[in-house]
Parts: sequence; C-alpha cells; structure tokens
Amino acid sequence: MPPIPGSGLAKGLAVTLRTMTKRTVTAQYPDVQPELPPRTRGVIGLFEENCTVCMLCARECPDWCIYIDSHKETVPAAAPGGRERSRNVLDRFAIDFALCMYCGICIEVCPFDALFWSPEFEYAETDIHELTHERDKLREWMWTVPEPPALDPGAEEPKEIAAARKTAEKLQAAQEAEQAVADRATGQDAQPDAEQNAAPDVEQGGQA
Repeated sequence: MPPIPGSGLAKGLAVTLRTMTKRTVTAQYPDVQPELPPRTRGVIGLFEENCTVCMLCARECPDWCIYIDSHKETVPAAAPGGRERSRNVLDRFAIDFALCMYCGICIEVCPFDALFWSPEFEYAETDIHELTHERDKLREWMWTVPEPPALDPGAEEPKEIAAARKTAEKLQAAQEAEQAVADRATGQDAQPDAEQNAAPDVEQGGQA
C-alpha cells in the first residue's frame, strides 16, 4: 500500500505537539546548579597533611599526569640519646587534567587517604597548559569533597575508629586515676590541718 501523501509531515507535527504540551526539564545552567551524585568524578582533591610522598599514585597512574617533588629533612631525636630520623617533605603535587582520564586509580592506591574525588567540575581554561593544577588548587578542592555515606547499621566498625576509641578510653582512664590520686593526697593533707586547728580549742577548753 503506497504511503498517504503528507503522512510524514503529520507524524512530525504530532511529535512536536506532544513535546510542546510536556513540562520542560531544561536546567538553566549556570543560574541553576545541577544536583550531582555524591560519587561524581569531578576533580581530585589533595589532603596534604596525609601525604607521605610515597609516590605510589604517580607510579600507578596510567597517564603519568601526576607530578610530585619532595626533599628530605632530618628530624631531631625525640628523647636524649635517641636517633635522628629523616622524612620526606612535599614540595610540589600537581595533576595535569588535560591528560587525566578520571580512572581513579591514584585515589584507590593511596595508602594514607590523601586523595579524594570532588564533584567540582567548573575548572575549564582557555589554554590547555593551565589545566595543570598545583597543590594549592587541589587543597582548595578538598573543601568541596562530600562527607562519606553512612555505614550500614549491621556493618562492622572501621578498625581506625575502634583503635582511636580504645586509645581515648585508656587516656581517659589514666586521667581519672591521676585525678583520684590527687584528690586522696589533697584529702590527707587537709586532715592534719584540721586536727591542728582543733587541738588549741581542746587546750583552751581545759584551761577554762
């Protein structure tokens, strides 16, 4: 059966009419910011205090887009007669986002939780060379990292939190023991003073 003349136009107009009657879902960006999922892979934030310059993230990066420079410093002995130690001090931590493919391997392999995903995505530049962001910018992005999701009520407590709680409980018990000893010592010191103050009263009463 040959097609009816004008049927294609009628179908197109029907699609247009159905679309016109539906509510628009267009977000007026940038006036309206999008609601991104918490695990959005936007940029990588650096928690510099946790970085030990182990270079594991740079070695495992398949794109070789992480640049790290450091130097060694000598730490004096903590106690007399102790041995001096050396530690790595971070001088530069930069990521070239023009090369990064957002695989997340650097975040997964970091043993000290120094790298995190941030949902921040507004970092476009007019020059590709400016897409290499230094540690100052990566540190700023740490403030945009969302809080981790709550654990399952039936899940085991993380070992780090359990160890920290046990240490805090031991410290609190030691402080309470020291306070109890100090209170007993104060009470023993106060008792002889009370007896000395009471002795003259007895003598005065006998003389009277």
